[in-house]
Amino acid sequence: MSGSSDDGWPVELDGVTESVVTTKGPNGLWNLAALGIHVPDDGDLATATTWGRTRTWRNFRERGSGYVQFTRDPVDFAEAALSIREHEEPVIDSADAWVRVTVEQRDEGTNGGTQWIEWELTPVESVVRRRVVPTTNRGHAAVVEATVAASRLGVDAYDRETLLDRLAYFESVVETAGGERERAAFERVRDLVDAEW
Repeated sequence: MSGSSDDGWPVELDGVTESVVTTKGPNGLWNLAALGIHVPDDGDLATATTWGRTRTWRNFRERGSGYVQFTRDPVDFAEAALSIREHEEPVIDSADAWVRVTVEQRDEGTNGGTQWIEWELTPVESVVRRRVVPTTNRGHAAVVEATVAASRLGVDAYDRETLLDRLAYFESVVETAGGERERAAFERVRDLVDAEW
C-alpha cells in the first residue's frame, strides 16, 4: 500500500469528499458514479449515501464492495455523476489515488419520496498513483456543484427553477474561472441534462 493514511485511506478525508466510485455490475463491467464520502465527527468509519435504486446501490447490495477513486479530471467526474458509464477495469486512468472498500449498510430511510441507504466504507487496499500539489480552481468546484444540482432536477423535493438558476450561475463561473477541462466538463453536463437554463 503506497501513501495511505493511518485509517487506510490514501488521502485525508474532511467534510464531504467527492469521489468517483466503480462497482461491478451483473454484466461483469465496472459502473462509474459520483460518491460523496463523509467522515462523522465521532471518528467512526467513513460513510457514503446512495439515493434511489441506482446501479451503485444494487452493486453495493449484491457485491458488498467497490473502488473509491480520487480524480481531478472534471470531465470524468461529470460523466460519473450524470451518465451511465461502464469500464472493463475498476480503476479509471485519471485517478490520482484509489482505495478498494467493502461496504455494509448502516442506515436507511426516505427523503422527499426517494429511498436512501447509508453505507459504512472499510478500506481494504489503497494506492497513490500520482502525488500532486493542490490548487484551487473555482471552475472545477462549479462543475462539481452543477452535477449536484443537475442530479436533483427530477426530484420532487427540490424546486426546479432554483436548480436551473444554480446551473446558469455555475456555468458562468466555469466560463470565467475554469480551464479547458472544466469547460469540456460543463459541455458534458449540458449534453447529459434534459433541461435549458
